[in-house]
Amino acid sequence: MSIADQQEVEGIVRAAGTSFHRGMAILPPPRRQAMYAIYAFCRIVDDIVDEPGPFAPKRPLLDAWRARIAALYHGAADDAVTRELRRAVQSYGLRQEDFSAVIDGMAMDAEHDIVAPSLAELDLYCDRVAAAVGRLSVRAFGDASPMADRVAHELGRALQLTNILRDIKEDAERGRLYLPAEFRAAEGVPADAAAALAHPALGRVCDRLAGLAQAHFREAHAAMRACDRRAMRPARLMGATYAAILRRLARRGWRRLDVPVKLSKVEKIAILLRHGLR
Repeated sequence: MSIADQQEVEGIVRAAGTSFHRGMAILPPPRRQAMYAIYAFCRIVDDIVDEPGPFAPKRPLLDAWRARIAALYHGAADDAVTRELRRAVQSYGLRQEDFSAVIDGMAMDAEHDIVAPSLAELDLYCDRVAAAVGRLSVRAFGDASPMADRVAHELGRALQLTNILRDIKEDAERGRLYLPAEFRAAEGVPADAAAALAHPALGRVCDRLAGLAQAHFREAHAAMRACDRRAMRPARLMGATYAAILRRLARRGWRRLDVPVKLSKVEKIAILLRHGLR
């Protein structure tokens, strides 16, 4: 174990400027460091695909990360992130296929702009970019049971669908529209991202997607009851935070997409006290 490696990985997490760093403070230090390493990996591969430009030069960079992840399972590591990931893999049984799924999800986003995917394609995307991270995370949290994987399956989808609803306008400005084709077609909303935002039936499509997210939240919470309660504290905290954001999005509605939706510091503390410290 290297203090310098831990500090470097934690620096990546802090530099991201999200609430993730604070949220993981409820974990014991070794598990917290494992989560920092998982987050750093996700941040790095996400940054690769978010760089402007065509996908072709990004593919070798993602393939290099596939090779580095494979090397972890033979005990090899070449920098602070992979050394911390190697420790997490050895300590908590993180699975190679889940790391690979995350990379596959990033590639889906980079190869082409996702516009009105089918429900099946959207579900696959959510599984790769969110539920796969959840499957890695629940092991770092301390529960490797099949029901913990179920939590990851349901909660990952709930969180990602909430992100999609929160970021509709920002995604549309990049030519992306993650609203599923079946919902869009049923309401007569066009596939073009800019036209979809201006369509009067957009709200009904968003309401249907919000209903799907709410169903995943319910299933996630039901699965949590069959898991180790202490291990599930971070999952309960994330679920409660994102469920609150989803409710606030629904109250704001879908015609004022330029109005940001955030939780206040008081609301975040209340959620932490209720779900993260019990």
